[in-house]
Amino acid sequence: MSLISHYLDIHLLPDPELAPHHLTEALFTKLHLALAAMDTDAIGVSFPGYAKSPVQLGDQLRLVGPADALALLLSTSWLGAMRDHIRLSAVLPVPAGVEHRHLRRVQAKSSPARLRRRQIKRHGLSEAEALAQVPDSAAERLRLPFVQVRSASTGQTFRLFLDLGPAQPSSSEGSFNAYGLSSTRTIPWF
Repeated sequence: MSLISHYLDIHLLPDPELAPHHLTEALFTKLHLALAAMDTDAIGVSFPGYAKSPVQLGDQLRLVGPADALALLLSTSWLGAMRDHIRLSAVLPVPAGVEHRHLRRVQAKSSPARLRRRQIKRHGLSEAEALAQVPDSAAERLRLPFVQVRSASTGQTFRLFLDLGPAQPSSSEGSFNAYGLSSTRTIPWF
């Protein structure tokens, strides 16, 4: 595990032709593809403008990690045409004494039909019994910020819901996935 010692900020510039969430989604998908190609678990992501009410991610993406991993990412051409839509900071040291938080993916149990199929397969229920146990009203709806992203491994597009945990007094260890998220490792929050 490498130390999170540095960060870089990517600010989205206003664009009269593109909605901010479309720019965020394009940027995040490009980041995911780059992290997957680099096969690194050292770079994490945060959204300093994250808010649950109103639900938003904001217009800034922050990457955190060791300076060498961030520099290696910047040396690739992962941003491509997105460079016209962003303002990129230098790689800077994380300020001392900042709080730490978990930013993790949350998945909703949103498909009653899928849950019913699972009940039928695992518990041998009939379709009528499964429908009685899992009605259409059982669909879970999340009220969390999300980014729509295309998976590097499957090519599928889906909503990646993000939950920001409470402040922690110190950092915790773990690794980041190819989306820059972790259920165990914290990110500096400032």
